[in-house]
Amino acid sequence: MNMQPVTLKDKQFKPYIPADELQRIVARLGEQISSDYAGKSPVFLIVLNGAFMFGADLMKHIDLTCRVSLIKVSSYQGMQSTNTVSELIGLNESIENEDVVIVEDIVDTGVTMDHLLSTFKDKKPKSLAICSLLFKPDKFTKNFKIDYIGKSIPNEFVVGYGFDYEGYGRNLPCLYSVKE
Repeated sequence: MNMQPVTLKDKQFKPYIPADELQRIVARLGEQISSDYAGKSPVFLIVLNGAFMFGADLMKHIDLTCRVSLIKVSSYQGMQSTNTVSELIGLNESIENEDVVIVEDIVDTGVTMDHLLSTFKDKKPKSLAICSLLFKPDKFTKNFKIDYIGKSIPNEFVVGYGFDYEGYGRNLPCLYSVKE
């Protein structure tokens, strides 16, 4: 696929990670999780809105009996983290004594994930793991382990494949980074 620059609202974005590379990353993560959870039936909690495409594609590579639930939290406004988490849609089922895998689009500062880990630990799961498509180690400020990382990236703002800029760009099959 020939990736061309895109304009979303008032920003220009340049090609960053092509769709075929994203699919290889997702397949690798799915195989790794399926292997690690062999014989178990985990609950996957996909964090909306950003992880909807990643989560859907990841589930196609999970070779396990499992449950999938969608949760929605947010800590972004425009292109900046607000460092506050607002829970918009919570978990409606019990995860007590369950193996839980949180599926997130990106972990940068770690604020959102730290909030989720704290919230879910109170619900007494058997185990709690994190699977993130992208990770920004230079922005990470928390102290928890990310069990499955698709790709580490520098501190760049990305759109496409579920990631957005003010609601735009989620539908793009590739990832783009902002042109400075």
